[in-house]
Amino acid sequence: MNYQETCDYLFSHTANFELQGSAGYKPGLETSLALDEHYGHPHEHFRSIHVAGTNGKGSVSHLMAAQLQGCGYRVGLYTSPHIIDFSERIRINGKPISEDYVVQFVEEGKEFFEQQKATFFDIATAMAFKYFKDMDVDIAIVEVGLGGRFDCTNIITPILSVITNISLDHTQLLGDSVEQIAIEKGGIIKRRVPVVIGEATPETRPVFEALAQEADAPIIFAEDEQEIVSAQLTPEGYMHYTAKHLGEFECELTGDYQPRNMNTVIVALHKVVDMGYMCDCIEPKNNRLIQKEMNRVFKNVVKGTGLQGRWQTVRRNPTVVCDTGHNPGAWEYLSKQLEAVECRQLHIVFGMVEDKDVYTVMSMLPKKATYFFTKGSTKRAFPENSLKVFGDQFGLKGDCYPTVEEAYKAALEGTTNDDFIFIGGSFYVVADFMKLRM
Repeated sequence: MNYQETCDYLFSHTANFELQGSAGYKPGLETSLALDEHYGHPHEHFRSIHVAGTNGKGSVSHLMAAQLQGCGYRVGLYTSPHIIDFSERIRINGKPISEDYVVQFVEEGKEFFEQQKATFFDIATAMAFKYFKDMDVDIAIVEVGLGGRFDCTNIITPILSVITNISLDHTQLLGDSVEQIAIEKGGIIKRRVPVVIGEATPETRPVFEALAQEADAPIIFAEDEQEIVSAQLTPEGYMHYTAKHLGEFECELTGDYQPRNMNTVIVALHKVVDMGYMCDCIEPKNNRLIQKEMNRVFKNVVKGTGLQGRWQTVRRNPTVVCDTGHNPGAWEYLSKQLEAVECRQLHIVFGMVEDKDVYTVMSMLPKKATYFFTKGSTKRAFPENSLKVFGDQFGLKGDCYPTVEEAYKAALEGTTNDDFIFIGGSFYVVADFMKLRM
């Protein structure tokens, strides 16, 4: 098989939640453990940081990876889903896994995968861990795929666990209350391994405290630390931060939700320093994390780690921004940011997948926009005609388009340099759009 044939095999011949929804989800760690044993427990050969949460875990993972890379570490990064190509999921210092490695790994393991009835995520996780071992990484940032307790990645024992936040998402698999979801995502808390909670609520805080106490794991609530004092968008398009212990620095991730992510990142990195890592990057006068090149690192996190689709500006005149936020927790921020956009006309290319809370998200969308309802390239896509029916209920004016390409081209027609186009609602909508730019 060549690389494309290998990717086709992974996506079409294995159970895959991203494409199939609940039918592609296999709870339990038995297969992950079997693959881990088959490859000689590769995750035991490098240190790791485990990142879970409903929203923000991708941004937090990339920001932490960027900072560790800036300190001179060889950093593995395992995230999901990808935007354009499978190789984006597995990176070392921002560079995607090689096509040859993917092909060889699948060809050599195909028979064993089929014997084990391994899912797509089982195979991808085993591949990432073996690749990180073979490439001799110093540390890996490992993002949870779904939930935590039964996620394929939860065979690791990290040096630090991070849980960004909890809101209602994947309720058909994780539970229909934030407490139940917190239990599932809190399943990554390991015995005596410190855990940082980015954001907690009165409902989820006691859950995390109980899980940490049971595991004898030190727990830090980032909101209690409040490392980020202020955040303000600059004319140059960066987020300018003032931090309690770090002074001032800038970051190119400018979504309204990013200051909360950054607060989680800084608290987590301080904990990493406390454990004896990144010592060469500390200013000795106060023994706190002061990265001399922090501005450079965070201002170039997209290029440095490959992060895409987080309030990402992809064009000027007219301004075109895309964001992968796809649930009510994300749209709590995205809707407000879109409402605040100053432009002649706001155009929104919008699509979702059927297992999300489509009704609630659409109730949050700004009414001042013109909508281009569409669907991404996945069997889980919510029909664009049904989106328009919901849109009509909420006073959202727009038309339907069968593909993202057609929707985007229609949005561009008749725009002026002062218009603003937003593409989002689903990873798959953003992915289809980004492919148009290749």
